[in-house]
Amino acid sequence: MRCRLFRFVLAAFVFAALSARVASASEQGLVLATARQFLNGVNTGNLASSVRACASPAWIIDDFPPHEWQGPTACADWARAFQQVIKQAGISDNNITLGKPWHVDITGDRAYVVVPTRYTYKQHGKPMLEDGSIFTMVMRKLPEGWRISSWAWAAH
Repeated sequence: MRCRLFRFVLAAFVFAALSARVASASEQGLVLATARQFLNGVNTGNLASSVRACASPAWIIDDFPPHEWQGPTACADWARAFQQVIKQAGISDNNITLGKPWHVDITGDRAYVVVPTRYTYKQHGKPMLEDGSIFTMVMRKLPEGWRISSWAWAAH
């Protein structure tokens, strides 16, 4: 009888551990899908899609002036500034791809994500490359899904 009970408890423990791991992988996929939604908007020029990937309020740090945006319209404000910067710099054909994430740490309704990137674009028609830049995000799980509540870009 004791042996059966032990096997049952052990089996239940193993099942619970494997179930938690699968749920975690599923949540990680949803978190990374939000990051991809944001970058796909940048890549296609559909910055409204990028803004929809953001929470409100949000906090942003990027490598162009004014370098920080915060508050309920932070992502939309950043998008307008980004459009202006790339237009003034003669930048087109943005393509940012995510590398293998260094961190996708999920605790409850919060996620911390660090991902290396590869950013290709044309500047005045000349192909350019920024390889190894780091995209760091904090996300919150809201009723509509995972949303970016803060992010920082560090060019390499």
